[in-house]
Amino acid sequence: MLRLAVLCCLAFLWGGTPASATTTTTSNPKENKGKGQQYDGFVAYNESRTCSADGHVTPFNSQLRGVNMGGWMELEPWITPSLFYQFLGNNENNTAMDIFTFCTVLGPEEGNIQLHRHWSKWITRDIVLELGRSGLNSVRLPVGDFIFHPYGPYVGCVDGGADYVDQFMEWALEAKIEVLIDIHCLRHSQNGFDNSGQAMEVKWTSNVTRYPMGLVTFEHWPIQSAHWMGYFDPYTLTYPDIDWENINFSLKTIEIIAERYKDAPAVLGLEPVNEPWQNTPLEALKQYYWEGYLIVKRIAPRWKYVMHDSFRFSTEIWGGFMAGCPDRALDTHIYQAWFDPASRASFYANACAQSASIVKMEKAFGPVVVGEWSLATDNCAMWLNGFNDNLNGYPKLPCKFIKCGKSYLGPKQPGTPLDPSLPLQGPFGTGVSGPIYGMCPVDRDWYKESAEITSSAEWVLLPPKAPKPLDDTAEVRSSLAKKKIEAFSFAHGMYFWNFRTEIYEPTWNYLAAVKEGWMPTGNFDTNEIRESCKLENSGAFVCVCKEGQLDIAIQRAMAYCLNVDHNYNQSWVYNLTGKALRQQASILFNDYFHKYRLLGGTCDFGGVAALELANRTVDSGITYNDDAYFAKVTVTVSKGPPIWVIVVGSVGAALVGSIIGFLVAMNYSPAFNKRVRESGIFEPLRKSNNIIARSSLSLLALADEYDPIPDANATAAAAAAKKKEEAAVAATGGALT
Repeated sequence: MLRLAVLCCLAFLWGGTPASATTTTTSNPKENKGKGQQYDGFVAYNESRTCSADGHVTPFNSQLRGVNMGGWMELEPWITPSLFYQFLGNNENNTAMDIFTFCTVLGPEEGNIQLHRHWSKWITRDIVLELGRSGLNSVRLPVGDFIFHPYGPYVGCVDGGADYVDQFMEWALEAKIEVLIDIHCLRHSQNGFDNSGQAMEVKWTSNVTRYPMGLVTFEHWPIQSAHWMGYFDPYTLTYPDIDWENINFSLKTIEIIAERYKDAPAVLGLEPVNEPWQNTPLEALKQYYWEGYLIVKRIAPRWKYVMHDSFRFSTEIWGGFMAGCPDRALDTHIYQAWFDPASRASFYANACAQSASIVKMEKAFGPVVVGEWSLATDNCAMWLNGFNDNLNGYPKLPCKFIKCGKSYLGPKQPGTPLDPSLPLQGPFGTGVSGPIYGMCPVDRDWYKESAEITSSAEWVLLPPKAPKPLDDTAEVRSSLAKKKIEAFSFAHGMYFWNFRTEIYEPTWNYLAAVKEGWMPTGNFDTNEIRESCKLENSGAFVCVCKEGQLDIAIQRAMAYCLNVDHNYNQSWVYNLTGKALRQQASILFNDYFHKYRLLGGTCDFGGVAALELANRTVDSGITYNDDAYFAKVTVTVSKGPPIWVIVVGSVGAALVGSIIGFLVAMNYSPAFNKRVRESGIFEPLRKSNNIIARSSLSLLALADEYDPIPDANATAAAAAAKKKEEAAVAATGGALT
């Protein structure tokens, strides 16, 4: 999971492969010098890392719409905290904060018992089928390299994990969902995050903590590192030497996975590494991508191959890379959770603006996939930045707390249920995040915008949990979901992170977001989605035929468009050539794309088309240039009454209600009336000659003294006695005694 806030100081490092560096993979068929290597449907060239003669064997015509299945075959404490509650209150010798230390601390036997309990419960057949019914056509399945190629503490600890993956492939096929296998964890960590398998460079500082005594502390984020490509020098921010042996270990893992699933019909393709950090040497990373690609194409030629941008989504870096090579795509992760607090309009504008950079990369590189995104606009989710830790300065604002809830692992799991009598427990990192008295931090609510709220600095001071009449969270989240889907629809696919979380957090939990009504399902071709970013990008992009394409490839793509619309009069297409063919193709491609974009269509058509910014004036207030896209938008907000009006009105209503209740009680409750009349507060009013005031309060017209209200029981007794006396008199003939 992306730690966007720490991705700064981008270092463009290390300019080439050392002459002494050698690789040991068998990824490539024998190459005829100068003529490249022949693969199924294309020719590959090692020196330039490019391809030619792409036969478009597996065109990328359907948009991927899916979710990530995170926290299953790689552990992240924030997703499944029940696995890590057992380490609260521990010290440096028995604390785990990722799957590497999980297996190290528990050992292979106990670790494997707990992992099997987790694997059998976190993802089930019912969940996979539910995802399919919601309208998804793909999932991204994060796995650790150790699941298929174990080493170190994983030996014995992860036994049987691959069998669960095999079962998952069958469930996905049943649900009609394609699986993108994502190698999320690599040996020695590609980014230093816990999601890489090992949070690198954790320094225990308990021995220097003077107060309070006995506090167990550690440091991670200020000294974060990653050693997948070798030793990282924190002083020069470089890798002096590249660890080619370790890179070859990763290439071997790609080969093992490809061999295991090459015939699995549910598999869409493979992503060779998730989120290599921004300090990763680019040339070495590109060489790894190239060799991994050739391994996949040799073993599983129909697979897609998706490469992460290393947090550097730049056309200068990726434009032209592996040009002409089929079935490749670039993965980028787009989050707002690490942004500074801002208004909803700011988050909306940022979401919609993503389409421009996506289109630019689609033109320069080719297919783009948004491999991770969410609805989170804050950093509150417990342990999002690591077990009992947080990034310096995060979260930016106080967070809402909810009950942590029951464990999905059942009563046998150590550390569960949480003890609600305990405050925040150690060990403590550089930031604060963790359960407190059985309550867990989740997110912040959004308030209704009032006429007086003119800046983000005003609403951010409000409490994290909004009162029900002022809560506008559902509106903001659902609007943001539509805008993001609209913006990301210009890419070849999108995967929400995550399919679920143990703690109820719909901003990160797809199934919960659907339940809340925030996340659209089924057909995305609705006016609500299509027009959600109208001011930002409506009509700003056109789908055109690319230059340099073979006539026959263009004609086949045009025939595909016509077939979808059930137009089988296609002879005219094959009579066109040259410029006329390209002009008609651009018209047909653009009409098709805008008609079917929200139904899953892409601007690709086997690789012969691409999106471009429209060369025309747009009246929506959108301006753009070649470098960036700027939306100048006037946002009309549906506003409620000012907060002071709500407060004064509430107090006034309560006061009026109290007065009415008092008057009713005075007139219809003798006992209440008596107690009031006996009170010294009303002494002046009782002695007043103001008949109207006294009568309105049922204070009868008494000249001077208070006239006590007769007791009901005493009155009845007196009446009975009088009646008895009258009866006795009558019996004596009226004689008096």
